[in-house]
Amino acid sequence: MSLSLIKIWKNKDKIYEGIKNSIFKQEHIEEIAAERLALCKKCPNIDLNGTKCEVLGTKPCCGLCGCSLSLKTRSLSSECADSDNIRWKAVLTEQEDDQLNNHLNSNQ
Repeated sequence: MSLSLIKIWKNKDKIYEGIKNSIFKQEHIEEIAAERLALCKKCPNIDLNGTKCEVLGTKPCCGLCGCSLSLKTRSLSSECADSDNIRWKAVLTEQEDDQLNNHLNSNQ
């Protein structure tokens, strides 16, 4: 299995959360996503061309982690991948993230 697939598998709950929040839009999540994306657009690590995206066709993405910014910014349990200069943090605590993941997994 490639490193890319392993990375995606480890983050599948956060990816699923971003997909769900992209389809079933909620105003408060869209506001958070817009604020996060504005910060990402100022980041020197943003990949506008998609060359560093983990999944082709998901640009713009984070040049550090390869995540689609459309999904990552809507995942409330995700945070900026730049550990040297974190631009935004997760909105949910680890416990809330676990509860959300349990809820999401029970609905699959």
